[in-house]
Amino acid sequence: MRAIGDNLQAVLQRIAHAARDAGRDPAEVTLLAVSKTHPAALVEQAMAAGQRAFGENYVQEAVEKMDAVKGSPHLPEWHLIGPLQSNKTRIVAERFQWVHTLDREKTARRLSEQRPASAPPLNVLVQVNVSREASKSGISMEETPSLVRQISSLPKLRLRGLMAIPEPGAPRARFHEVRDLFEKLKGEFGFDTLSMGMSDDMETAIAEGATMVRIGTAIFGERRKERSAA
Repeated sequence: MRAIGDNLQAVLQRIAHAARDAGRDPAEVTLLAVSKTHPAALVEQAMAAGQRAFGENYVQEAVEKMDAVKGSPHLPEWHLIGPLQSNKTRIVAERFQWVHTLDREKTARRLSEQRPASAPPLNVLVQVNVSREASKSGISMEETPSLVRQISSLPKLRLRGLMAIPEPGAPRARFHEVRDLFEKLKGEFGFDTLSMGMSDDMETAIAEGATMVRIGTAIFGERRKERSAA
């Protein structure tokens, strides 16, 4: 427990230093602990150290962890940060609190229709393919405003903002592109969340306005072999 707790504190200190260097309040930046491929026991250790928000790539793996920790007095907030297959939308609509990877109107509509009436709206982000890599998920920068308008009217979704994964070693200008798009859409759609930055580039992301950073390795260590199931 001490190792995970120490790692969390070190990451929070990095976030605080980066925010202050950028003239920002550290409280403006949320830490999302990326627990994909790591066992539920490590999630429980992170929860015991005060962490509440966790990011998972694979739906089935996440559900197993949800069930494993459901007896905890502090229930975590689960974020889907991996691609979402159409046959998984119902369970995501029922079990997750956030989806970071929307890039199709059809998927967004299914999530809205399948979100339980008793549950609050599902928090969602549109994933932008800022690196313009064919192998990466996400919608193009140019198409993002149109998709945002389509999603914004869906009743059981709360559109919070944008998510991006700049390529490893990306120049700061790449992060600035996403921030610029975020700011252009913020006023019209009430955006409050820019999910951007990981263990190796969180300082750059925070300097460019990220309000949520997705950190895995710096908290949990090197990821284990990834599962094939989505």
